Amino acid sequence: MKKSGLYLYLLGLMHVLSSNCLFAQSLKQPDEFFNTRDSLPKIFLVGTFHFEYYNLDAYKTDKEKQIDILSPQKQNELQELLDYLSLYKPDKIAVESKPAWNAQAKYRDYKSGKAPLSRDEISQIAFRLMDRFHLDTIYSIDAGSIYDDMEILKDSAVFHPYLDSLFKDYDFQSNDAVSKRYINFYNYQTTLATEIPLLKYFKYINSDEILKRNYGAYLTGDFKLGNNRGADALAMYWYDRNLRIFRNIQKITTSPHDRILVLFGSGHMSILNQLFDCSPEYEYIKFNDLKKE
Repeated sequence: MKKSGLYLYLLGLMHVLSSNCLFAQSLKQPDEFFNTRDSLPKIFLVGTFHFEYYNLDAYKTDKEKQIDILSPQKQNELQELLDYLSLYKPDKIAVESKPAWNAQAKYRDYKSGKAPLSRDEISQIAFRLMDRFHLDTIYSIDAGSIYDDMEILKDSAVFHPYLDSLFKDYDFQSNDAVSKRYINFYNYQTTLATEIPLLKYFKYINSDEILKRNYGAYLTGDFKLGNNRGADALAMYWYDRNLRIFRNIQKITTSPHDRILVLFGSGHMSILNQLFDCSPEYEYIKFNDLKKE
């Protein structure tokens, strides 16, 4: 009886284990449906601070904390950063500018000797990468938002009262406890830029941890205005702008062999990071994952 009982127990255990194995094998992972990496265009996001310090964003950089990108030290550090970015071997470079900025004409003037390289990050990073990889086209992919469109529509007078009420007090200047922590967080990053080499700084601000916390900033402060007013304002202005930027990147993707490098202000990267992380149409290479072949 004891042997018979042990036999039945082992038989039952084997049945349970085999059933579990079959059940586990029957669950397909999502990428089994989408994993065609050999034929996907590649995307590489480079979040940057604005070398010209336009101070048009919600967070401003004090004069004493601004670095001089044209100084000999920073130019040497810039070469190290460019060497790292070159590991990606881009064949298309897209930047934070609109057609009216005439990025292509500015690049031609620089190449022909009509104008020196400017201080801005497009000139210092994008133009120099174009030189390295013998690229002749730069893609301006910045976008406005649906809020901007509604502001200038022929019937904008109809929308203005609604927009004015929706965006009342929406100024990224909240005074709550979490917003104050974000100010300390941004102050630390600004100071850090003056203390460490450019490459190390770029690796830091493009890390998953920083992108994650930057994304969280949009869900605090003015996001809580009114009942849904803050959420609607974020969607119509900032989130929509980044969705349109993503759409513009889709428009310049013409081959499964494209290797697109996107250079934008770091404030955009938390949303773009999420979009490309989820998209099945691109192979998204994270900033800190570049390795020498």
